[in-house]
Amino acid sequence: MIDPEQLLLLSLGGYRATQLVVHDSLLDGPRERLDAWQQRRTQSRTREALVTLISCVYCSGWWIAGALLAVWLIVTGQWHQDPLLVHGFEWLAVAGAAVLMNRWDDSRKDMG
Repeated sequence: MIDPEQLLLLSLGGYRATQLVVHDSLLDGPRERLDAWQQRRTQSRTREALVTLISCVYCSGWWIAGALLAVWLIVTGQWHQDPLLVHGFEWLAVAGAAVLMNRWDDSRKDMG
């Protein structure tokens, strides 16, 4: 099981990666192209799902947290140390902590 320091590190990484995917200007171009692609066929559920995935901190954050956790567990040799269910709870913890940081960050924008 990951320790609190690893949870913090992964949560910070998940928060930052989610900000990159959803908000940062660095990825404005790809987000705009994906949105334009979706607008050409608005009835496509697949296209709509992809646009939703990259525009929602909860959606992106969940999958980013899972990917970060999986890579961390594999690289550090922890993948086989615990049952899969434990890793599922770790995924919930990492994603939850990361989204709390995103919510806090978003609430600060509303104040100013």
